[in-house]
Amino acid sequence: MKISVNKSRTLWWAVSGAILLAGIVSMVLSWQSEIGAPLRPSLDFIGGTRLQFERDCSLPNNCDEEIDINVVREVAASEELADSSIQLIADRETGKKNGVLIRTKELKVEKRTQLESALSEKIGTFDPAKKQIDTVGPTLGRQLFNTGITALIVAFSGIVIYLSIRFQLDYAVFAIVATFHDILMTAGIFSIFGLLFGLEVDSLFIVALLTITGFSVNDTVVIYDRIRETLKVNPDSPIVEIVDNAVNQTLARSINTTLTTLLSLIAIFLFGGETLKNFALALIIGFTAGAYSSIFIASTLLAWWRERQETSKPPGNSEQLTANS
Repeated sequence: MKISVNKSRTLWWAVSGAILLAGIVSMVLSWQSEIGAPLRPSLDFIGGTRLQFERDCSLPNNCDEEIDINVVREVAASEELADSSIQLIADRETGKKNGVLIRTKELKVEKRTQLESALSEKIGTFDPAKKQIDTVGPTLGRQLFNTGITALIVAFSGIVIYLSIRFQLDYAVFAIVATFHDILMTAGIFSIFGLLFGLEVDSLFIVALLTITGFSVNDTVVIYDRIRETLKVNPDSPIVEIVDNAVNQTLARSINTTLTTLLSLIAIFLFGGETLKNFALALIIGFTAGAYSSIFIASTLLAWWRERQETSKPPGNSEQLTANS
């Protein structure tokens, strides 16, 4: 079965546009909310102390009622921590909200102990085995963020230079557009999850974005390479036909590569440790978006651009353009 990606390219662009718009709206709402950033940042980036307490449900009557978040806020305010970010955590077994997650400024041991005691008096006894406390300095958080952004900029610059040398500038531009599409889609979906489910991004999220960048470009280069080879053999064929054939010739490879990779990532997400779940989820979203953009975005944008060039230039220049591809 062959597909004609260019025949319905407006549909592919509309689907991507709708998802990207939802993500952008979510990032704006997130920025204007108490989060104060496009995505909900973890302690890796903002610094401070994260405390997670869960009640001990083995004790009689300790978990009869779910935790009231207003009570937690009152306790935090009494401890001069009113500006803290507070979330309730649902118990995996019962689904009841028996835990609390507090992200606040950096706290010393005495202050953490005092807060835990005050909360325990109001909402119940905590399970010591499930207590989690992490502290990161704000300087290290800013350094991690700046390093991550710098790495992304260097990666994008390297991709543009490499593809411009190997192919042509328009190939490089549309490969970057497709890659940026994947990065923005991943970030947008994480922003939505951050608003709805409190999902945070940490330093591993930057690593995931860099990995997505490489995967997406690799898939796009495979299709572009086939387009370039076909143009050399059949320079007089319509660019739309050449692009459709190139996509169909590489379609099985793209789908099989993505599916086999996703199987491993889904296994990590379901059975891996807590620290790897968000990393695996980001890769699942990014790799899926990368396969989609390589097939339906990067290829159709190149075909659309070459069509415009062929119709706007004299025949001699059009033939020269094809020869240089």
